[in-house]
Amino acid sequence: MLDIQLLRKDAALVAERLAARGFAFDAARFDALEAERKTIQTRTQDAQSRRNTLSKQIGMLKGKGEDTTAVMAEVAGLGDELKQLETRLSELQAELNDFLMGVPNLPHESVAMGKDETANVEVSRWGTPKTFDFPVRDHVDIGESLGQLDFAAAVKITGSRFTVMKGPLAKLHRALAQFMLDV
Repeated sequence: MLDIQLLRKDAALVAERLAARGFAFDAARFDALEAERKTIQTRTQDAQSRRNTLSKQIGMLKGKGEDTTAVMAEVAGLGDELKQLETRLSELQAELNDFLMGVPNLPHESVAMGKDETANVEVSRWGTPKTFDFPVRDHVDIGESLGQLDFAAAVKITGSRFTVMKGPLAKLHRALAQFMLDV
């Protein structure tokens, strides 16, 4: 989640950097939520301060033996108002938090601008890529050819992006997971 102080200080910069990432930051909504939160928080603090002042006044009036019913009624009214304000403030803070959770992290200034990985720029390379005298195959091809990975069965069971492991591969996977839990 982004630092809310950065958003408060420079929302235009944040919107510009997020636009480079392909995200449309709704600065108007953020500003509206933040303004309402500030207003409600100020009203809540003012009501709490007023209640504290009146409570002290009640103590002084009781010490003098004077009537406190009018002041106590005002304190009771402030209590109801405070409950409403605190409820609205917590709702606003939750809404603001949900809004901020949907905002992605800012890309670094050195990151190439682009909508997808095709705009990436190679900055450095370590070593040289290996060359093989046989056609290179990935783990999916090898697992399917050995009959130990079954993507078709996984699609029927759970949907796409899952796999079913069979035989020795399933045992190896389970053993490695158990080993990591034991260590």
